[in-house]
Amino acid sequence: MSLVDAIEGTEYIVKKIDTDDEEMKAFLFTLGCYAGEPITVVSHLKGSCVVSIKDGRYNIDNALAEIIYI
Repeated sequence: MSLVDAIEGTEYIVKKIDTDDEEMKAFLFTLGCYAGEPITVVSHLKGSCVVSIKDGRYNIDNALAEIIYI
């Protein structure tokens, strides 16, 4: 399932980043979001969600959350 479907407050492991856009993969990698890393959805907002990756919190839009599989 994608990050959009995640339950708030539950820790998941990133399974894959499903995109052919290498720049997007590189950007997510700099945030610490890559296969095998834990990720937690802090809250779902209208059109986006707040995620906790390592020691940081990020607001990502649903289009980006759709390519992150957990």
